[in-house]
Amino acid sequence: MNRLRVLACVFACFPPGKPGFGGGEDLLGWNLLNQIARYHEVWALTREENRESIEAVLADQPAPHIHFCYLTLPRWLSPLLKIQGGHQLYYHLWQFRAYFAARRLNKAHRFDLFHHITYANDWLANFIGTLLPVGYVRGPGGGAHRTPKALLGEYTLGGRIWEKVRSVGQWVFRHDPFFTAGQNRAAALLVCNEEARLQIPIKWSDKVHWFPVSGVSTEDLCRISPPPTDDGFFRVISAGSLIRVKGFGLSIRAFAEFANQHPDAHLDIVGTGPEEPRLRALVHHLKMEKQVHLLGWMERKKLLSHMSKQDVFLFPSMRDGGGTVVIEAMSLEKPVVCLDAGGPGTHITEECGIKVPPHSPGQAVHDMAKALETLCHDRELRLNMGKKGKARAAEFYHWDRLGERLMKIYETTTAGHN
Repeated sequence: MNRLRVLACVFACFPPGKPGFGGGEDLLGWNLLNQIARYHEVWALTREENRESIEAVLADQPAPHIHFCYLTLPRWLSPLLKIQGGHQLYYHLWQFRAYFAARRLNKAHRFDLFHHITYANDWLANFIGTLLPVGYVRGPGGGAHRTPKALLGEYTLGGRIWEKVRSVGQWVFRHDPFFTAGQNRAAALLVCNEEARLQIPIKWSDKVHWFPVSGVSTEDLCRISPPPTDDGFFRVISAGSLIRVKGFGLSIRAFAEFANQHPDAHLDIVGTGPEEPRLRALVHHLKMEKQVHLLGWMERKKLLSHMSKQDVFLFPSMRDGGGTVVIEAMSLEKPVVCLDAGGPGTHITEECGIKVPPHSPGQAVHDMAKALETLCHDRELRLNMGKKGKARAAEFYHWDRLGERLMKIYETTTAGHN
């Protein structure tokens, strides 16, 4: 394949390990951009706020095939980033600015392909993809995943209202003429989970490709987890932003049910967020202070190091399109207990973890407690699941393998465009 000139939209794109790194979206933007640059020349449209950290990394690790173009919006719009749903509105407005920058760049460089990468949603229009006269790839994206109706009671009234607003808003945006025109123009639509695939109308189904929003590096896969200890303790870890949708209340209740018969079991929860006071109150109510520990935020390397010393990763997120931390746990040979929904439900098979159907909060809590019981008593099962999980992470989620898969999609896209 000839070396192409690719324009990429990566609103979220931030090198891991730098202050301000936001997790899965930033990791996706950063890694896919570097994968494209292995094969092609790429111009990247991203936020001005990412410049300092990106350029600090490039000073030590030059990337001669990536050319960054930094864009921002007026400062008076910044408060949008601090309110629920405001990020998406800010991003939608940022795209107007990005389109005009893309048009100028295209006059200078005559791109062969445009790739919209982040934000990784599948329901907002992309003005560049709709209007710029070059081949168009969109994704990977998700957004069609919903909180299972049976679990909506885990939210506050405001949370339940927001879930409804989210669903209605997505329906409206999916019927935006710009969105429809862009989907018609796209030569490839990359989706990250089954819910996103099912949302694609039949008329576009022939250009759908499954492609995860989460991945791991060679460095991640080379991390060596210490051998299991025989000290009698059973260690469970859960990690993520402490927000209601991540289901940490379910984690604590499931662990408490399991731990009633296992005083030497411990649950560490890593992360910060607005749910922390409620979760601490729940731990106190269940009298689990000696066994459940909220450890706060950890830098990614420290988190992975800590995770490597645990026995099981517990992640009952109720609405998660990706779930990067699940792939990271797999790369560390940790069996995963999660809900059978969204990204985690796609990542985990019966060989590398236990997925719990989300029929009701009580049932989910009880079944997760049973899963922990099973893994606690069967060391060989834990070890085998961990090995199978790492093998799956290496085969399907290694960034280099994803880069190779993306290049095959590019070949099809450019052939169809030309």
